[in-house]
Amino acid sequence: MKNNGFCGMLGICAKAGAVASGAFAAEKAIKTGTARLVIVAADAAENTKADYERLCESRDIPFLMYADKETLGKAIGKGERTVIAITEKGLADSLRLKMT
Repeated sequence: MKNNGFCGMLGICAKAGAVASGAFAAEKAIKTGTARLVIVAADAAENTKADYERLCESRDIPFLMYADKETLGKAIGKGERTVIAITEKGLADSLRLKMT
């Protein structure tokens, strides 16, 4: 799994106020159209991964699986997080580039 500053970029997103973290906030961002990228922890339950992937596909929102819950949470200065939605397009694009 490539890092290339991915976690640091997540921290920048959080400081910019461009993160909806946690299941409820991320789902709301997806359904209201404010999510530009959704990141789900690789160690999330299979049903959770499938549900968010399906939800993102239905709304044409990019979807990534990355790291584990603890790493995602630490990257944004919080406790464990299963899902994070990035709400700013430029930051979301930068994160997607970091994954390639």
